[in-house]
Amino acid sequence: MMRSLYISATGMGAQQRQIDTVANNLANVDTTGYKKSRNNFQDLLYQIDKTAGSQSSQNTTVPVGIHSGHGVKHVSTEKVFTQGEMKNTGVELDMAIEGTGFFQILTPTGAIAYSRAGNFQRDPQGRIVTQDGFPLEPEIIIPQDARRVEVSFDGSVQVWVGDDNQPTPVGTIQLARFSNPAGLSPMGKNLYAPTVASGNPVVENPGVNGMGSLQQSYLEISNVSVVDEMVNMIVAQRAYEINSKAIQTSDDMLKTANSIIR
Repeated sequence: MMRSLYISATGMGAQQRQIDTVANNLANVDTTGYKKSRNNFQDLLYQIDKTAGSQSSQNTTVPVGIHSGHGVKHVSTEKVFTQGEMKNTGVELDMAIEGTGFFQILTPTGAIAYSRAGNFQRDPQGRIVTQDGFPLEPEIIIPQDARRVEVSFDGSVQVWVGDDNQPTPVGTIQLARFSNPAGLSPMGKNLYAPTVASGNPVVENPGVNGMGSLQQSYLEISNVSVVDEMVNMIVAQRAYEINSKAIQTSDDMLKTANSIIR
């Protein structure tokens, strides 16, 4: 059986994975804080028929060997945490992280998840929560009669209550960063879970020791480039097509071999 049939099949599988990733990136082009995904591929095991540097005579060696590859495999899907553009919304509980860091979100299981999406709301208890009602950690409670909320670049939150002329501090929003953010595991709902690969979170106030700062009334939009994704889609489509053509060519060669009359 011709090896090229199986090699081309791995290529078609890899490009199908690439199209799936491109489609997901494009689907989330308007998702607040979304970070695009990138596939990483790796060539498969090689069959070595002649090793480079092996003896060709008593005093000479071959400069180049003979080897046959066995195709490609998908090894990882990596989140690319480049900064997205900032969009002014005018909404006082919208926040964007300019630079490094993640919001800390308390999930219903009691575990802390991490997010770049800052489109927050207030729940009935006055807590600052995500669109799914998950509260910020540490908890920030806005009084029911607060007429104005101010979030500083360093994460400090102040409110103006009733007829007061002076603001009242109600807490500080802290951010977390990771030594390897690409190792975070996406959970959906704009959340990420830490893993052994991501390392442990380092929690600090915004703007301290290289941590990003907060921008109130701004949202970080998706870092997906529609133009780049369209180019990736075209490349994947053509690669899928040429791999299928290689399978067809291999099949034609087998058909020719089988039709030989002795």
